[in-house]
Amino acid sequence: MEYFVIALVVLGLLYIVSLYNVLVRIRNQVRNAWSQIDVQLKRRHDLIPNLVEVVKDYMEYEQETLTRVVEARNMAIGAKGVSETSRAENMLTGALKSLFAVVENYPELKSNQNVTQLQEELTSTENKIAFARQYYNDSVMRMNNRTELFPSNIIANSFNFSREEYYEVPEEEKEVVRVDLR
Repeated sequence: MEYFVIALVVLGLLYIVSLYNVLVRIRNQVRNAWSQIDVQLKRRHDLIPNLVEVVKDYMEYEQETLTRVVEARNMAIGAKGVSETSRAENMLTGALKSLFAVVENYPELKSNQNVTQLQEELTSTENKIAFARQYYNDSVMRMNNRTELFPSNIIANSFNFSREEYYEVPEEEKEVVRVDLR
């Protein structure tokens, strides 16, 4: 009987250690996923000044658009945390869309090799950011499941593991864009 109790205690401790290690692994996965987003956002932020520099001479009447892009970039660089970063990056995306729409009005700018290359690099980076966000949110879901589901929630609460925040699109960005082709 005594060995049975000792075996049960040892198995219980091993189970607790196992759950703790799973939580640590998932937390590190979430942090790594956020770092991957951060790397791609930095790449995006580094490309924008080059794009602005190339187009500013052509777009003398569109300085307001360029100013919005630069201001949105600066806000994005200074953003802290998941929700603030999400909002700032969505503003930057909107400013870049406006810039690209204006570029379409300048044939000599559209045909400029540097502008084309920078647009392609930004598009590629946007795709990488989208994949990194998806991976991050998948990792957050795994962490949140572990911190909420029984019995791992007991270990999570005991060792101060907490829910992580999803990278979400702000409500104002969720509106459906209407296209009128008349």
